[in-house]
Amino acid sequence: MTIKLGLQIPNFSYGTGVEQLFPTVIAQAQEAEAAGYDSVFVMDHFYQLPGLGTPDQPMLEAYTALGGLATATKNVQLGTLVTGNTYRNPTLLAKAITTLDVASQGRAILGIGTGWYELEHEQLGYEFGTLSERFNKLNESLQIILPMLKGERPTFEGKYYRAKEAMANPRFRDHIPLMIGGSGEKKTIPLAAKYFDHLNLIAGFDELPRKVAAVKERCEEIGRDPATLETSMLVVAIIDENVTPDLIPDDYKQQAVVGSPESVADQVKTKVLDAGVGGVILSPVTSLNGYQLGAITAVAEKLKPLLS
Repeated sequence: MTIKLGLQIPNFSYGTGVEQLFPTVIAQAQEAEAAGYDSVFVMDHFYQLPGLGTPDQPMLEAYTALGGLATATKNVQLGTLVTGNTYRNPTLLAKAITTLDVASQGRAILGIGTGWYELEHEQLGYEFGTLSERFNKLNESLQIILPMLKGERPTFEGKYYRAKEAMANPRFRDHIPLMIGGSGEKKTIPLAAKYFDHLNLIAGFDELPRKVAAVKERCEEIGRDPATLETSMLVVAIIDENVTPDLIPDDYKQQAVVGSPESVADQVKTKVLDAGVGGVILSPVTSLNGYQLGAITAVAEKLKPLLS
């Protein structure tokens, strides 16, 4: 697994009818693949997120959408950034991700996190609980999911989940790459060091040096080579030379880059790569009017030499 340059599809509001919605998703994934992105991600949400739109705007169920993308692409890795653990029983999630791996001929990534969007939980009937409870649920889930992905048949009885000789067949590989999203130094980073192949840092640019240092420390504490835990940052990219940094809302200034493709690449280098983060996953706004063909290709042409 290597994630140096990834694409996240952050919304499905394209100004088209629903009949053109998924063809547009496919077009983005195929453009990313042709441009040399190594992975394509969708969000695991049922409602659109605050800051990106209103809750009733279009949002596709992640694993159904990824199954469609598996048949429309050949090389890019596919996953969620990241799966909300609270939305699925762990045995169902193990089945979904092994199925995606079969459908994509070994290109699935399991991105997973605690879940955080309270409105979805409340309206759709998922228990939200406290942050500590959600971390405890994630820990229990991993005791079931990880053995199932390796072809084992775990029996587990926990506070939140249980399984009895659970299995997931067929499987394409004995190891599906594991990604966790977040940057908490007390829980998320230690969990990443213990179980995961990749940590996607959800943090501000100014926080990255400290987060990178924390990753190194947590790995060394358990005897893991820090180089074996890949890191990336999710970066909002407003790819439009007519948009200037002063137009970025304050809430996004520490997580967004803006301007021409060359300017976007330069900002990624100085704000992310120079801080010691290994890769970048772009969440692009190619214009103020939705997806436009060519923008993510232009950024990749500028970024790929910096990531080699």
